[in-house]
Amino acid sequence: MKVLANDGISKSGINALEEAGFEVITTTVAQEQLANYINTNNVVVLLVRSATTVRKDLIDACPSLKIIGRGGVGMDNIDVEYAKSKGLSVINTPAASSHSVAELVFAHMYGLARFLHNSNRDMPLDGDTRFGALKKAYAKGTELKGKTLGVLGFGRIGQATAKVAIGAGMKVVAFDPFIDKANLELDFFDGQKLNFEIATVSKEEVIKNSDFITLHVPAQKDYVIGADEFKAMKDGVILVNAARGGVIDEVALVQAIKDGKVARAALDVFEKEPQPEIQLLMNPALSLTPHTGAATNEAQDRIGTELASQIISILNN
Repeated sequence: MKVLANDGISKSGINALEEAGFEVITTTVAQEQLANYINTNNVVVLLVRSATTVRKDLIDACPSLKIIGRGGVGMDNIDVEYAKSKGLSVINTPAASSHSVAELVFAHMYGLARFLHNSNRDMPLDGDTRFGALKKAYAKGTELKGKTLGVLGFGRIGQATAKVAIGAGMKVVAFDPFIDKANLELDFFDGQKLNFEIATVSKEEVIKNSDFITLHVPAQKDYVIGADEFKAMKDGVILVNAARGGVIDEVALVQAIKDGKVARAALDVFEKEPQPEIQLLMNPALSLTPHTGAATNEAQDRIGTELASQIISILNN
């Protein structure tokens, strides 16, 4: 049986599938040619990430498909319920990339707290002629320890981010409409474990009381943070969105930066991805990455092996 990993899959995932007798194709097929390719090659499993969409027309056009897999968490690029109604299995890997996203959030937060995103641009250009001026410009950093991190969305990734925050000495407040409380188990290098129970509070409390805010919510119709939410935040808040484009009103974000309400912010995802607005790309108060939250070798290995395990289990049964 053939598996088409149209947006790629780790070597560990390929090995696991091939050992189970599957043929793995890693050719990247253009969206408009995908149905023809699947039918011509009698593909049984289609694996995608965020680049490929799987809508009703593709599902209807490809009767050989039995499984659609998403390497990652969000499934908004797949018509999941329709696929299931047609008898297809739809799988993803919700836990595999959680820690990778959490680490990227903190990479951004540490960088923003100490102006690294600006300093790394300016030092190569002016470090030899304006060293003193740059030192003065970036001398008002802040520590994360002792600050309050607000987590909007307290599922797997939100909880993984909270664990890093606790390790960094931060207080965590969280909001999630579907979760009342969560038990976080922190594992340490010497085998010790510590448990922290976090009870969620209202969205308004998180927004009002946080020094740093991070979003870990699914794509949705309305903004999670817009102009009203920005007005309710502390002055000088630092914000990170490594969830989905469109959960923050980017126009309101730029205005909040101009007004001094938001000191600095980080975006890994964008409303108009893959062509973010130029006013975001050129804003010196923003730290930007091109949707790389899950892009670590370790996460991709976990994603590949987890997808392989699910595929083997489904088709062998």
